[in-house]
Amino acid sequence: MKSPRITWISSEDPPEAFPDVVSAFDTPDGLLAAGGDLSEERLLYAYRHGIFPWFDEGQPILWWSPDPRCIIRPDEFHISRRLRRYLRQSGFEISFNTAFSEVIAKCAEDRDGQQGTWITTGMTDAYSILHRNGWAHSVEVWSEGDLCGGLYGLAIGKAFFGESMFSRHSNASKAAMTALCRLLSEAGFAVLDCQVDSPHLLSLGARLIPRAEFATLLSAACEPQSQLLTFPAGRVKITDFNC
Repeated sequence: MKSPRITWISSEDPPEAFPDVVSAFDTPDGLLAAGGDLSEERLLYAYRHGIFPWFDEGQPILWWSPDPRCIIRPDEFHISRRLRRYLRQSGFEISFNTAFSEVIAKCAEDRDGQQGTWITTGMTDAYSILHRNGWAHSVEVWSEGDLCGGLYGLAIGKAFFGESMFSRHSNASKAAMTALCRLLSEAGFAVLDCQVDSPHLLSLGARLIPRAEFATLLSAACEPQSQLLTFPAGRVKITDFNC
């Protein structure tokens, strides 16, 4: 039996040059295509169709659409009583889009037990452009004036696509998720895409859905393709997000 061959995309191909996501590999799960570029147009098209880039430095750009897909419905997000009590006592402050470059830089740092990062220089540059153009956003968590946690991702229509998070303080990334999901729920967002599952995400109400269901969800949530999130200005207390 022949192994499937990956589809290669040229940087000169139009943004919609991706193959249908149903042709993604089973092993490794969701590998769809390679090549292309990280232009704003290609990235926005990819996310609207359930595709995202993920690759290491020195590799070609690899595009993925795993099945099943890990998502959080913002109005289904939940935290335990113990975590709720911790956050109320933490003194954390939350801000949005005030330290995007610092958040993505900290997300790109080596993690415990992990060498290297998939957030390459090219990825950082591409998402920084998306941020300047109003598509990519960051959530920052502060403790005694220090940036101790956060996350970043894209908002298209009523869908938010989470990319990465970091924590330098106990439960700081969960504080960022709490603030984001409260904001998304109030704004009527349909979905927070988490890409792949983890115990951390599942504990917060994430669940797995079939890729086909995710694609249908996005087709409605991402239209019209616009920027519909309004963020609080400055720093606000974590308790202001009903935790």
